[in-house]
Amino acid sequence: MKTMSSLLHFDADTALRPRYSAVEQQKSTGATYTSVDFAAFVADHMVLVADLPKIGNIRILDPACGDGALLDALIKRLPPSARKRVEVVGYDTDPEAIRFASQRLRQDFPNLDVHLEQKDFLAHVLNLQGGGDLFSASEVQEPFHLVIANPPYVRTQIMGAQQAQQLAQRFGLTGRVDLYYPFLLGISRVLAENGVTGVITSNRFMTTKSGQAVRSAMLSRFRILHVWDLGDTKLFDAAVLPSVLLARGTPDPQHPHTDGIAYSSIYETEDAAIAEAADALSALSADNDTVVAIPDGRHFRVRHGTLDNGGDLEGIWRVATQATDQWLETVEANTWETFRRIGKIRVGVKSTADKVFVRNDWNDLQGGRPELLRPLITRKCARRFKADVPAKAKHIKEILYPHEVTEYGRAAVDLSLYPKAASYLEEHRDVLEARSYLIKAGRKWYELWVPQDPAAWPSPKLVFPDISDKPIFWIDTGGGVVNGECYWLQCENKDEQDLLWLALAVANSTFIEAFYDHRFNNKLYAGRRRFITQYVELFPLPNPACNEAMEIVALAKEIHALTPSTEASQLAADLDARIWRVFGLPAEKVSG
Repeated sequence: MKTMSSLLHFDADTALRPRYSAVEQQKSTGATYTSVDFAAFVADHMVLVADLPKIGNIRILDPACGDGALLDALIKRLPPSARKRVEVVGYDTDPEAIRFASQRLRQDFPNLDVHLEQKDFLAHVLNLQGGGDLFSASEVQEPFHLVIANPPYVRTQIMGAQQAQQLAQRFGLTGRVDLYYPFLLGISRVLAENGVTGVITSNRFMTTKSGQAVRSAMLSRFRILHVWDLGDTKLFDAAVLPSVLLARGTPDPQHPHTDGIAYSSIYETEDAAIAEAADALSALSADNDTVVAIPDGRHFRVRHGTLDNGGDLEGIWRVATQATDQWLETVEANTWETFRRIGKIRVGVKSTADKVFVRNDWNDLQGGRPELLRPLITRKCARRFKADVPAKAKHIKEILYPHEVTEYGRAAVDLSLYPKAASYLEEHRDVLEARSYLIKAGRKWYELWVPQDPAAWPSPKLVFPDISDKPIFWIDTGGGVVNGECYWLQCENKDEQDLLWLALAVANSTFIEAFYDHRFNNKLYAGRRRFITQYVELFPLPNPACNEAMEIVALAKEIHALTPSTEASQLAADLDARIWRVFGLPAEKVSG
């Protein structure tokens, strides 16, 4: 066994193999292996921009080669004269994948120099640097001229928190680490200065908070040529929204390369098509802002522009076009502040033992209804402007909330003061104490893992589910506790409560759907949008002192009071039109 670091005592090859292997087993069932057409798409674009050496070997690498589809596609597209000089290297931790890929490449290219190894690429990169920082290598490896890859998509919660933290430390990442993050950075370590890489990866890193460090590093460690956000095209059976990155190696990794990066996106829409294509990948050849129909009946809107990150290396990536930029400039000219001005957007409480803390049958317990119960706001309560009462009794839940505010801040309650709650929790003590991470953090065994601030619940708050096709925001004035599947926002300045109502009106408008699509252009399957902190905190607010905004606030309060009713729905239509006008734009139909 090789020891990577005397500090961490972490052998990436050993530590990741079980998780890694599980991913490759999933790939072997067809879940995430690259299709022939998709492999051809990446290979075609790589060869188109590659500047291959005129003499000597042409070194090619796939760091997670799987069944060999990507290598096969890339080699086939090289000129015959260049193919004779190719040296192929492939790594994978699954021995079955290595055997299959070797057979495939030997059959298609019997005379090529091919070296496929059962090896962990991340461990290999770390070994190259002798345990130092990722980009301060102590050992030199001959670089690769072409690197083609489809790294595994393994989330932190699957990989395990300890392994994720170790990878984050070793690869200079922060926050939650998906396995493909260090893969992307590792590729930059082995790519030749003017070499070309084509990588299929999840599009999550382009927009999530956890992807900030990766976005910054990608813009510094590569000269990115083109980004394709392939959205909800369902090119994989797995729940992965794919993207493709085409980039060159750079001689100056300390200097960001942000100018002139082409950016294309394709997302399903309900709008009428004006063109046809054989499949989603072929549809990408359509002109900007064209809706294309494919044979299975789906319609896709194709956009082409340049990558815009707001001038921030860690900023969210979006496709910028002249029309989009003009639209956003109009909004900016009529924006006073963003939702971030109101306060911090927080996720709801997390117990990590919901079966103990969250129930709908507290009244039926043999020991009687315990103290410390509070109403729980879940996505089952979601309705615009005012929360709904779930139709099914099983969805009307309360949470046992064992936290209070003291002169020293938030604290766990003294259970001796609440005998029924204490008795109930004691019955489930084994389950609660099994949350070893909570105990190690110096917390009491009966606490919620993420309780948030108990003092905040009684105040009005804006609540919204994290994923929905249409924005669903409501004001809670009943003191409910927000569950972890929703986010919430309160006014930090108690004298500015009307900002919360102004935000309610803006957030529930068709305008904000259009803003989301122009500013972020990121959806999940079936057109669902992700209303997460890094998006919602950037939603715009008009000047609250202007007459139009004051009328909007009054109307939002009236709709809240009348919901649900026909009158409230009619007023909401009037409110929607007012939101478009206050941002200086004509109302428009928002595509699905």
